[in-house]
Amino acid sequence: MNPNISIVIPVYNEVDNIEFLGHSIISAMQGQNYEVILVNDGSTDGSTEKLNAWCSKHPNFRTIHFKKNEGQTAAMDAGFKHAMGKYVVSMDADMQNDPADIPKLLEGLNSYDMVCGWRQKRNDPWIKRISSIVANSIRNKLSQEAIKDTGCSLKAYRRQCFNQIKLYNGMHRFLPTLFKMEGFTVTEIIVNHYPRRFGKSKYGISNRAFRAFIDLLVVRWMKKRKLTYEVDND
Repeated sequence: MNPNISIVIPVYNEVDNIEFLGHSIISAMQGQNYEVILVNDGSTDGSTEKLNAWCSKHPNFRTIHFKKNEGQTAAMDAGFKHAMGKYVVSMDADMQNDPADIPKLLEGLNSYDMVCGWRQKRNDPWIKRISSIVANSIRNKLSQEAIKDTGCSLKAYRRQCFNQIKLYNGMHRFLPTLFKMEGFTVTEIIVNHYPRRFGKSKYGISNRAFRAFIDLLVVRWMKKRKLTYEVDND
């Protein structure tokens, strides 16, 4: 039987979080028909072996291994393309997202095509919180958007959303806007956010700010140039 829900999780050097993440998902998804797709984005810390061992013991879990590190957008895209569920959930592997929030996001899909997590109370270092506030403000201003927390990976989607978009490197940050451009409905709900227990963040301010700004200009251009004609045959 095909799963009803697919949970897509990029994994890059998260060896100490994998078992905690797996057990948390199992607890949160009791009674649900689901699969978990763990996309190993070229990990070098033993995550590959840990993922293989975990998936061999838990049939709801499967893994995709990249030959080398390709980045978060590529990992998410691969997971989305392999997802079999009617509904798709994305989240991080660092245990800062709470799998217990997944049912709440899925409930939102009864009324919307996409439900975004909003980390209203961030548990990150102050520099990361400030940079996120600034980035969201600039992103919303230039893209004429109102999403409060585009950086939150915890999101739920109707599967058909992915039939009308093609992802490019870095574009995972703009999924709400890209889906809205295709006529899909999007909302946000408040979700939990926890401090990182193991490992360290793979994405810092310096290694993504410039690229994110360039991507933002591309999205702004796409919105301005989108075809919006209506046919009148009367």
